[in-house]
Amino acid sequence: MGISDQIVEEIRARGDLVEIVAETTTLKRSGRSFRGPCPLHGGEGPNFSVDPARNVFKCFVCGESGDLFSFPMKHFGMSFVEAVRWVAVRVGIEIPEEDRSRPEDDPHARYHEANAFAASWFRARLIDDKEGRDARQYLLSRGITPEICERFGIGWAPVAWSALADAAATHGIKREILLEVGLVKQAVKSAREPYDTFRGRIIFPIEDLSGKVVAFGGRVIGTVEAHVPKYLNSPETPVYHKGDLLYGIRWSRGAIRKEEAAMVVEGYMDYVSLAAHGVENIVAALGTAFTPQQAALIARYAPRVVLLYDSDKAGLKATFRSGDELLRAGVEVMVATLPEGEDPDSIVRRGGGTALRKYVHDAVDVLERKIQILERRDFFSSIAGKRRAVDALLPTVRAASDEVLRGLYVDRIAERTGIPKPTIEKEVGEADPRTRLRAGPESRAPQAKQSVSPRQPAVGPAPRLGAERNLILLLLRDEQWIEKAAERLGPDDIIDPAYREIYQELLHLQAEGGRSEGAGWLLALSDEVAVRAQELLGDPEGANIAQPERFFDENLRDIEVRNQRERLTRIERELQSAPEVRQGELLGEMIELRRSLERAGVVMKVNHARRTDRSGPA
Repeated sequence: MGISDQIVEEIRARGDLVEIVAETTTLKRSGRSFRGPCPLHGGEGPNFSVDPARNVFKCFVCGESGDLFSFPMKHFGMSFVEAVRWVAVRVGIEIPEEDRSRPEDDPHARYHEANAFAASWFRARLIDDKEGRDARQYLLSRGITPEICERFGIGWAPVAWSALADAAATHGIKREILLEVGLVKQAVKSAREPYDTFRGRIIFPIEDLSGKVVAFGGRVIGTVEAHVPKYLNSPETPVYHKGDLLYGIRWSRGAIRKEEAAMVVEGYMDYVSLAAHGVENIVAALGTAFTPQQAALIARYAPRVVLLYDSDKAGLKATFRSGDELLRAGVEVMVATLPEGEDPDSIVRRGGGTALRKYVHDAVDVLERKIQILERRDFFSSIAGKRRAVDALLPTVRAASDEVLRGLYVDRIAERTGIPKPTIEKEVGEADPRTRLRAGPESRAPQAKQSVSPRQPAVGPAPRLGAERNLILLLLRDEQWIEKAAERLGPDDIIDPAYREIYQELLHLQAEGGRSEGAGWLLALSDEVAVRAQELLGDPEGANIAQPERFFDENLRDIEVRNQRERLTRIERELQSAPEVRQGELLGEMIELRRSLERAGVVMKVNHARRTDRSGPA
């Protein structure tokens, strides 16, 4: 049920719009009205007028007008019901319980109750003198004051096994409900009771647009061990779908509307740190990239977005994926380039909001940012490079829902590459980039040109390039081999750092459904590695692999054999100085390695290599 008309009118009659507006701007009496700077568009002159007799407002610059309830709706982005309740608190009217949604009418009431209890409990742990001391000190070291913690409901989850679950039980909240909302987990490897999901972490409650806590994010403090994730987030639950929300949107939507722009950061700490330094028009993505629902949500409040992700590999990937999704939602997308190793949090802590706004001021269009990276990596210096540059840029052009912007993008690509505009327009119009570029220009060659005589060598001249290069060459040419490689080869099995990075990225893309964006994935690689990848993509030998299955097996086998031989060598060296208790373990591993090599038919080669040449095949 909503709020009754009688209650709404009682709140309207008792409310004083002058007092309400005076919370956000300075008003001075001017005849029968009050005048001051407009809090809605951020004006400076006395162009905003409030008529106390009629409880209405009007700005003579931006044209906004309304009454007691529409002011908080416009200023804070509230719904009508939220605005009524907000005003009710200020005029001292309590909305009767029968005018609120009854718990029995809400199928999710028990989940909201559990989350609300957890948020309050986490908050109390942070405030506690003893339990929250280390967490409070850590937050203060990051510039997060107690006032900011209170504002955003930041809390602390102690390290105890089931402290939250035990506390919830005393309040009648069943563990089955805690399991459903992801606050506890079931112990799998032991018979112990379910344990708290969040332990030893700073807690950031995640609220929906109505102000209900629907999920949590937790961050460890201090040095993070390799096997411990820095951030831990609530899973998908009946009340939480991370692809539908943005962290901080409820608090920031008013400022976003006022600025007509939103800054997007990567995580909770960036958001809170920026808010603490006076930067209010911000949101944080609850994942690596925007979903269509998140893009549509932010488009409700801002026509323009500035992406403030880190400039590392993961940050660039998230930047361009988010940028394309926001373009589809009709939002203007700009990208701010932060110094290497910096993030929004570190910038504002060092130089305040002014320092960050400098980078925001220098932000460039998302397509222009792609071009900058491609230029830095020398994509435009060759015909093959230009071909791949176009393929990297096309997803962004296609994403632009604004026809004028799409035309400007086409003009810019034609200008930078020298490719005629009609040719680019034709490329843009091709519906499915998957059918065009998989690994490079060689993949577009007619099939007849790739056919070979049965008398030709099985793998052509490519083996001279080395087993690792051969394998990556094949994976770039045809992604069907990536999954098969992953079954036998981990990233650490690749010795060459550049090939290892390419392999890791290919595995990641395969897990996400494959390289659907042509050559755009190259932008996520570091500069030097991107150059190596480009060289491989343009290598004509990649198009002359006559028997891919045999090519795959032989090169993968060479890598496995090499790694086993090198491991044998290391064991032999270690045996010379290993304690007796360790020698038995090493000898057992040596026997297994020799058996594996024997099955591969290379034992004699291994023995010879130990005497003469330990390098093994490339």
